[in-house]
Amino acid sequence: MDVDGPLNPYAAKPYRRPEGYRTHRLLTPRWEAAERRRLKEWGLPNRPVKPLRVWLNPDHGPELEALPYDLVWATTWEEEANVFVAPALGLSELPFISWPSPRPEPADGVFWKTPEIVAWAEGRTFAWVDDEITEADRTWVRDHHDGLALLHRVAPRRGLTRDDFAVLASWANSID
Repeated sequence: MDVDGPLNPYAAKPYRRPEGYRTHRLLTPRWEAAERRRLKEWGLPNRPVKPLRVWLNPDHGPELEALPYDLVWATTWEEEANVFVAPALGLSELPFISWPSPRPEPADGVFWKTPEIVAWAEGRTFAWVDDEITEADRTWVRDHHDGLALLHRVAPRRGLTRDDFAVLASWANSID
């Protein structure tokens, strides 16, 4: 499960929070470090770091837990998702995929997360929810993953919807 896009509809109009979402101002260690680097590069090393605006829908936690999946964070938030996002959604601590640094650069339009998620899955059936999934990723997974996989793209301007939850539940039920 990705955070930014599916759970945090960051691309929604900034002055119009989507219905059901609550605004959170989060200053994670990773965000603060990245912002301090940017401010220093811009010649503003003493300017205070603004927290990251995150919109989260508290209903999504119970809806995610109701799905017949073992939930795993597949987000650049990594372990910070457990500290900052999970509590706002009422989720317990989840395993997370730790990404390599520097980020890999796969060819042919494949998203950098795709090979990492397939490697993490180790042939197991999985569903991946992200806002950056493309046909190139679906093709790559079909060619490199032995198990079943659902790559479900969520529009980052609206986040997870009832329809998305229905697709995830239906797919899981179809493989039982």
